[in-house]
Amino acid sequence: MPTASEPRGASARSKRADAVRNQQTLLDAAAEVFVTSGVDAPIRQIAARAGVGMGTIYRHFPTRADLVVAVYRHQVEACAEAGPNLLAGAGSPIEALRQWGDLFVDFLVTKHGLAGALQSDSSGFDALHAYFLDRLVPVCTQLLDAAVDAGEIRSGTHAYELMRGIGNLCIGHDSDPRYDPRRLIELLLQGLRRPQSP
Repeated sequence: MPTASEPRGASARSKRADAVRNQQTLLDAAAEVFVTSGVDAPIRQIAARAGVGMGTIYRHFPTRADLVVAVYRHQVEACAEAGPNLLAGAGSPIEALRQWGDLFVDFLVTKHGLAGALQSDSSGFDALHAYFLDRLVPVCTQLLDAAVDAGEIRSGTHAYELMRGIGNLCIGHDSDPRYDPRRLIELLLQGLRRPQSP
């Protein structure tokens, strides 16, 4: 019940904010479990990581596909929001691009198995892919443009091409523990750098 000094509706807003935070925690936990155990990981493992009961997960996400899609969207938003923050806080645009590339790899690893989780819903998968491109290509473009403007990389690299390249380097990560795509992605980013004058 709101106190005399608390505006009417503040308690309801606080509860809504708590619910959003709880859902974010649950989605973060699910993403971590998906990275280590795949999208078919037991729901009880996700519940344990999030510190909630299984009923809480099923109340928010009645099916596994609902949970996987929510994690996918959550990860896309985290990647999209990270780009400008990294540009503002990193030592240089190329460092911001490198850090964003790490987040993008985390996202791609989590994304693995999405099509299987959605099963026959190809239209749902297509809509998510379009959402992914709409949100992340402009962010990657902003990072690339900043690095070009700072003279750190050469011009001419398109965000979509770079994202596809990183995605292709991530293939096989889950089936071969000896393979670390980040090492090759670091080489890819080094290849974008503008040659230094002698």
